[in-house]
Amino acid sequence: MTYSIVARDERTGQLGVACQSHFFAPGASVTWAVPGVGAIATQAFVDGRYGARGLELLSDGVPAEDALERLLRDDDHPEVRQVAFVGTTGDAAAWTGRACIAAAGNLSDGAVSVQGNMLDHDSVLPAMLAAYRDREGDLAERMMHALEAAERAGGDIRGSQGAALLVVDESRTGEPWRHRPIDLRVEDHPDPVAELRRLLAYRRAFDAVSGTMFAPGLMVGPYAEPRPGDRDRALAALAGAAEVLKGNPEAEFWRGVLLARSGDPAAARRQLAGPLTANPRLARFLDRLADAGFLGHDDVKDLR
Repeated sequence: MTYSIVARDERTGQLGVACQSHFFAPGASVTWAVPGVGAIATQAFVDGRYGARGLELLSDGVPAEDALERLLRDDDHPEVRQVAFVGTTGDAAAWTGRACIAAAGNLSDGAVSVQGNMLDHDSVLPAMLAAYRDREGDLAERMMHALEAAERAGGDIRGSQGAALLVVDESRTGEPWRHRPIDLRVEDHPDPVAELRRLLAYRRAFDAVSGTMFAPGLMVGPYAEPRPGDRDRALAALAGAAEVLKGNPEAEFWRGVLLARSGDPAAARRQLAGPLTANPRLARFLDRLADAGFLGHDDVKDLR
C-alpha cells in the first residue's frame, strides 16, 4: 500500500525516510529515524517492531543488512512485510516478502533504497531511484524529488492519500530533538506529495523565522548583534521567507520587530504596515512584546 525511500546523504551524513500511501497518516507507522543511528521504512502489512527494534539494533552497531535479517528470522509472517534499513555506515538493506501485492519490489544502490507495493507498474521504483540520484540539493530535496517522480510514473495503483518526510542529522547526542531538521506529515489530502512539497518550502521559510525569534541578542535579551553581519543576514532570510509565506505575515512581522530592536524605527514602521493591516490584532501584540521586554513601550507607539 506504500512506496518509500530510505537514504543516507554521503556528503553530510544525514539520514532520511519518506513515503506516500493511499492510506490515512502513513507517516505514523511507516517512517522511523533517530539521529546518528539510522532510518527505517516498514510497510505492506506494517509491523512496528521492524522500526522500534530495528533502530535498537542499528544503535548497537549492527549493520543494516544483519539487523534486517535478524528481525525477519523472528517474524512469523515475513512474506507480507516490506522493510528497508539504512544506518550510519555501509549500504542500505531491503526486503520484499513474496506475498506483497504487485507491483512490488525494492531497489538498493549503496546508501539509498526505494521500495513499494501495490504500485501501478514496475517502472515506479527505477524512476524514484533515478530521480534521487540525478537531483542536486540536500537530502530532503532529493527524497522529495524521488516521491514526485514516483507519482509521475504512476505511484500507488489505488491513488494517493497521505505522505511523510523525515530527516535526521548524523550526530548522535543526548539531545536528539535538536537534530530532526525535517519532520513533516500529510495525513489526508487529495495530492499528498504536492502538499508535502508545499510544507517543505514552509518548513524552510519558518526556519528563518525561528532562527531570528530564538536568537540571543537579535531577539532574546538586550539587543546585540552576535556576529558582525548577523542582523543583515537575518533580515535577508526573513525577506526570502516572506516571499514563500505570502498571505502569512509572520516573517514580515518579525522582520519589522528586528528592525525596531536594531534601531531603525522608520524602516520598522514601513515593514510592519502590511502585517498590521492584514491582522490588526498584531498592534496589540506589539504592546505585549513591549510588556515582555522585547521592545520599548515608547518604540511601540512609533510603530503603529
